[in-house]
Amino acid sequence: MRVGLLTEGGYPYVEGDAVLWCDRLVRGLEQHEFDVYALSRGRSRHGEDFVPLPPQVRRVRTAPLRTAEDDRVAYGRRARRRFAECYGELAAAVCAAGAGGAAGTGRAEDAGSTAAEGASGAVSRDAAADQADRFGSALYALAELARATGGLAGALRSETAVRTLERACRAPHALRTAREARVPDLLTVAAHLARALRPLSLDWYGDDGLGAADLCHATTGGPAALAGLLARHFDDVPLLVTEYGVHLRSHYLTLGPGTAAPAVRALLGAFQSLLAAEVYRGAAILTPGNAHARRWQERCGADRDRIRTVYPGMAAGRFNEVGEAPDRAEPDTLVWVGRVEPAKDLVCLLHAFAEVRKERPGARLRIVGAPAGAEGAAYLGHCRALAAHLFPDEAEGAHAVGDNPVSFDEIGAPGAPTLPDAYAAGAVVVLSSVVEGFPVGLVEAMFCGRATVSTDVGAVVEVIGGTGLVVPPRNPRALAEACVALLRDSGRRERLGAAARARALELFTVEQNIAAFHGIYLDIVSHSPVRRVVLDESGAPLPFATPAESHVPGRWTGPTPRALPRGIPAWATDAPVRATPLAAEGAR
Repeated sequence: MRVGLLTEGGYPYVEGDAVLWCDRLVRGLEQHEFDVYALSRGRSRHGEDFVPLPPQVRRVRTAPLRTAEDDRVAYGRRARRRFAECYGELAAAVCAAGAGGAAGTGRAEDAGSTAAEGASGAVSRDAAADQADRFGSALYALAELARATGGLAGALRSETAVRTLERACRAPHALRTAREARVPDLLTVAAHLARALRPLSLDWYGDDGLGAADLCHATTGGPAALAGLLARHFDDVPLLVTEYGVHLRSHYLTLGPGTAAPAVRALLGAFQSLLAAEVYRGAAILTPGNAHARRWQERCGADRDRIRTVYPGMAAGRFNEVGEAPDRAEPDTLVWVGRVEPAKDLVCLLHAFAEVRKERPGARLRIVGAPAGAEGAAYLGHCRALAAHLFPDEAEGAHAVGDNPVSFDEIGAPGAPTLPDAYAAGAVVVLSSVVEGFPVGLVEAMFCGRATVSTDVGAVVEVIGGTGLVVPPRNPRALAEACVALLRDSGRRERLGAAARARALELFTVEQNIAAFHGIYLDIVSHSPVRRVVLDESGAPLPFATPAESHVPGRWTGPTPRALPRGIPAWATDAPVRATPLAAEGAR
């Protein structure tokens, strides 16, 4: 089948979100054809920035989220009036939405489903449904207008848009916080909406674009998923949405208190909540990466019958040597591996290790990881100073490692030549985060057969599944007690490590991820209406635009099928119509 893969800020570019996962998916599903539609966050990206693409990627189309102020589209009087009406309806739905009041202000930025529950908080369920319908109708009306005029990039950045947004904020039923918006706040919100609605102005739809796909697969929510919604609206293409990091949750975490004015946070929170609800309502299937993400989607109105949890796939092969070899770690060594940043709460870990040293004087802590940006570098310096302060008699200097029981390394250093070596050096692997989505480092430790101590955040409990110890976050004493319990009992460490490796190999490999999406692709297409009737030489309809088995060497499909014009059903021809079995599964 032909798949339209929708990405934002990642694949097929070398750097960005979910690049490795998307590349493994496309390469693993080589029996399908992929057209990649990528929204880039930079102003311009070029083909030389792409990762090497496999032959099943037929073409790549890109568009920047940030566009020039003037898109050179001339709007007539009727188009301007229609834009003001449609944009006014969308702004009115945003200004009246209850999501902006509770979640958009950042008070529930990491409270799991609590923030997402704000999508219906201040209003009744019926009123929330009315607002969602109003938002969806306005969104698709803007899409139709953009298609008729050639784009709305200029209109979305115009004075008309700002004035329309201001009228919606001053309306009687608008959110109290929205009524407090000032001109700078309105300009900020209008600019954000223009970026988020960028897919409305793209030429990605129709028979020469996403309309020719059998399936759209959005690898994230937000603008990428909006492009899939428009393909569904214009061409009835089914939409699959995968969220390994929930787009709405990321918005709340990014736009927290202190980052913007309350009115801006309220309005943007309301918009993102309504957009997420529309995406979840329009998707044929949603595939969250864990139960934590699934709960967010359900709280935002997703139908649980259309949700399939698909864990991220990770390459287990490079950890086999460590996982299958006898434990060569020092028995009293704790290891932490990851990006150094405040959310990892290494301060709590260092205080916990001070408690560990009281029970196990010979214990050592190895922190392996590079800082994430300037903030991470400053945080790393703070952690080094804290380690020297907590163990002053054992350090050669304020920031020296020396005989200090705490060491700081990066992958590639003599103490940790490779990532598997870093995990192999510790008897127990520790995760101390206060915010975590899917804990990749925890899964890597499980592949290595290591016993783990983790904080109860994000999807940690779901991932660990009873094969490690879990403690509350920001609790140094509990973290220390769990570490001491495992350091004292080598037999328990061995049993937990073996169970963890077995669980990881069963649930979190690349192979299981690809197999899951292979089945989901077939399930969606088999339940979707046929929009283009494609016939083989005998006149029998084929289920896919490009049959998957055509990629298998040998005489599987016969001559190239002929296609009927759009809108002409198979029964309108003289050729007999008979059922054709789905042979795609046999092509793997």
